[in-house]
Amino acid sequence: MHLNQRYDIWCRISKKAYNKGLNSFKWIGLALAKLYKAEMPFIEKIQITFYTDPEKVKEIYEQALKVYEARDARARGMRDEDVDTFYSCVLCQSFAPQHVCIITPQRVSLCGAINWFDARAAARVDPKGPIIPVEKGECLDSIRGEYTGANEIVEKRSLGANKRFWLYSAFGFPHTSCGCFETILFYIPEVDGFGCVDRGFKTPTVNGLPFSSMATQVGGGIQTEGFLGIGMEYYRSPKFMQADGGWNRVVWIASTLRARIEDAIPAHLKDKIATEKEASDIESLKKFLVERGHPLAKKIEEMEAVKVEEEKPAEAAPAAMPGVALQGITLPAGGAGGGGMRITLKGAKVKIGQLIIKKD
Repeated sequence: MHLNQRYDIWCRISKKAYNKGLNSFKWIGLALAKLYKAEMPFIEKIQITFYTDPEKVKEIYEQALKVYEARDARARGMRDEDVDTFYSCVLCQSFAPQHVCIITPQRVSLCGAINWFDARAAARVDPKGPIIPVEKGECLDSIRGEYTGANEIVEKRSLGANKRFWLYSAFGFPHTSCGCFETILFYIPEVDGFGCVDRGFKTPTVNGLPFSSMATQVGGGIQTEGFLGIGMEYYRSPKFMQADGGWNRVVWIASTLRARIEDAIPAHLKDKIATEKEASDIESLKKFLVERGHPLAKKIEEMEAVKVEEEKPAEAAPAAMPGVALQGITLPAGGAGGGGMRITLKGAKVKIGQLIIKKD
């Protein structure tokens, strides 16, 4: 299964398919060749080669990463303000019908495989395909990243399910996600910051949830405030969470993801953002952030102070009348004709705030 990422491909063959004859790469290669030619009719001839030698795979993988890096670096030199056209992709609508991806020079696709240049090339090669140009229109909010053209295409291609996108924020009208996103950015209300985790991180994150559990909340083309599926290259963008404080709001990153985006982390925050090695739960995260002097440390201390104040037992209201100790007072149950049952209070102390006597 290709999750549309450039370097993560999940290959599985069912036992039934194998028993029916799918026991050779030959048939998979033929199927792939037909798929590519059907999707891109301009291809006249194609050869499919499978590498199974780990050393050879590693060599070719490293070559591919260099090509991807060169393509990404080219896009990094552009700004959203420098172009009149964004691009929209709906490749994932087969399983997320409401999802529409908006690709800008400074906001790569969620899958990480399509930057602005890739989208432009795809739209030119196949004008009727899933990737089309979007006139960005008027900028309604340069901080949150809201454009009239993007809103119009989002409403049209989501069939009205979503009408507005804030491209640089996780709140309000966040960009939707499909299921192919490389990473998840999630809000941690206890520290008013964000955590980040990639698909390869298999254990629970600092909020107690693994990637797989949060993916169900993030995906499906539904706008979920505080949760975003994003491509790794977006972490390197100056527009990264611009409306929400950017990197100054990031407090936790899975170590597997951090190893791949270390260069994107601002120098003054490198020792102030935790991984699962420093913080495995919320309490240890709070401690780490305060000790390291994270930009959110002061706010966390203020939040903790308020929490302690709220947890203090409330002072009892002064009694309107002094308490009276009752020594062995017997009260009839039910008044006259109470069935012969008595309630006796021994050593009891009764406090009465207000005594109201009404005549029936």
